[in-house]
Amino acid sequence: MSVHTKDRLGGRAAIAGIGATEFSKDSGRSELKLAVEAVHAALDDAGLSPGDVDGLVTFTMDTNPEITVAQAAGMGELSFFSRVHYGGGAACGTVQQAALAVASGVAEVVVCYRAFNERSGRRFGSGVQHREPSAEGAALGWSLPFGLLTPASWVAMAAQRYLHEYGLTPEAFGHVAVVDRKYAATNPAAYFYGKPITLDDHAASRWIVDPLRLLDCCQETDGGQAIVVTSVERARDLRRAPVVIEAAAQGAGRAQEQMTSFYRDGLTGLPEMSVVARQLWRTSGLRPSDIDVGILYDHFTPFVLMQLEEFGFCGPGEAADFVAEERLPLNTHGGQLGEAYLHGMNGIAEGVRQLRGTAVNQMAGAATALVTAGTGVPTSGLVLGRDG
Repeated sequence: MSVHTKDRLGGRAAIAGIGATEFSKDSGRSELKLAVEAVHAALDDAGLSPGDVDGLVTFTMDTNPEITVAQAAGMGELSFFSRVHYGGGAACGTVQQAALAVASGVAEVVVCYRAFNERSGRRFGSGVQHREPSAEGAALGWSLPFGLLTPASWVAMAAQRYLHEYGLTPEAFGHVAVVDRKYAATNPAAYFYGKPITLDDHAASRWIVDPLRLLDCCQETDGGQAIVVTSVERARDLRRAPVVIEAAAQGAGRAQEQMTSFYRDGLTGLPEMSVVARQLWRTSGLRPSDIDVGILYDHFTPFVLMQLEEFGFCGPGEAADFVAEERLPLNTHGGQLGEAYLHGMNGIAEGVRQLRGTAVNQMAGAATALVTAGTGVPTSGLVLGRDG
């Protein structure tokens, strides 16, 4: 693939199954158990058995090795196994890896999974506790000594500049939180089911790192999510109607770091997501106006606004009004702010449900969905569509 030309992956693979554990704050079981439960649920959704699987993809951060999951889940031989780096930025990248394997004939049925005890076990929100010397970690040496120790503190730098640049107040971010929680309130799988919020609630929530408040930050969750990818042709013979992967892309921008890209020319955008956006539009042949549902990675509210602008749904500094006016159905499962923080994998599942017509907050006639992965890091995205 080139960052300048349409690729040949679009339309050659489909999502045939999705499955998840419950989302909780204390799962009471191992991360391996969560992974296997999610994988089995996704295979059952597709009408497949563990023996049908010949490929697995997960995150480098996942503690469950592919061969261990294969053994524990009752799978046989594997011809493909892969991991994608950069935390939440890997989410849609796992599906891209699976689609590449299927399209090239390296594997026939690939399961993507992510499982963790991110509340009862390791908590990413606690920030840097210990760092082994590495080239990758060197960039953090420019920020950690000054107190920028957590993801919220890293994002706050860009968020503050965004507000200053466009003459906005933190209320701009509150619109994202309100919309997410509106959908979570009617989603029984969501942690914040039955708990919508208002802009006043957002403004009253405690400060985390100025200008971010508690309700600008995603929750922490225990759970697992799995996605089954196969060819469009094979998917048509399975239990569920295929959801076609119309386009899949990864992206890293110039001067890219992990959450601390403070030395770029500007801080009010997400260049890595711009790389993804251009490739998704080129390959799918679609435009923002063609998208029926947007599932945008929402670990922090400001980066949802910047994503909308990078994808061309609105102009720079205009995304808060775009969200407030609900011009695009956004994070209809409640997002990571409202449903669960599963490093974006539950967002992919929601995109699938919308196109199947089985979502709790179903958008009438939804035929296309944009799904994105983690922002502030090298990232990825998908355009999903109905078959035919």
